[in-house]
Amino acid sequence: MTAPVLATGHIGLNVTDLDRSVDFYRSALGFEQLGAGGEGAQRFAFLGRDGKLQVTLWQQSGGEFSAETPGLHHLSFQVDTIDQVREMESALKARNVAFAHDGVVAHGEGASSGGIFFTDPDGIRLEIYAPSGADHAPAPSGAAPTCGFF
Repeated sequence: MTAPVLATGHIGLNVTDLDRSVDFYRSALGFEQLGAGGEGAQRFAFLGRDGKLQVTLWQQSGGEFSAETPGLHHLSFQVDTIDQVREMESALKARNVAFAHDGVVAHGEGASSGGIFFTDPDGIRLEIYAPSGADHAPAPSGAAPTCGFF
């Protein structure tokens, strides 16, 4: 039997405040709310674009995201161009989002791909990148992957 090719489906994230997170992912990142449910402290929201589910938010956590424990390292979103990355950067800066690096950075020395690295309201590490156009951007981690050490 040949194993099927697996593609990433939606990503589920635990959040501490569903309303705050839905607002962030909708207004800062442009997702549409496709559905929501639950009651009290156990609520959820489905987010995506054009009817396609991409992110689910689950209000069932306390505390803040930790890079010290096993689990999600970061969540990356791809756009088509570096100009689109810069547009997203401007929108995020207007919301006073915390960035790991100043401006667009390359994924590594000599890499054409690159993007921006920041956190959501719960401290979950996020990336928006383009597959090309970052040829002359700095590579903060040298030859190591920039997305690996922020």
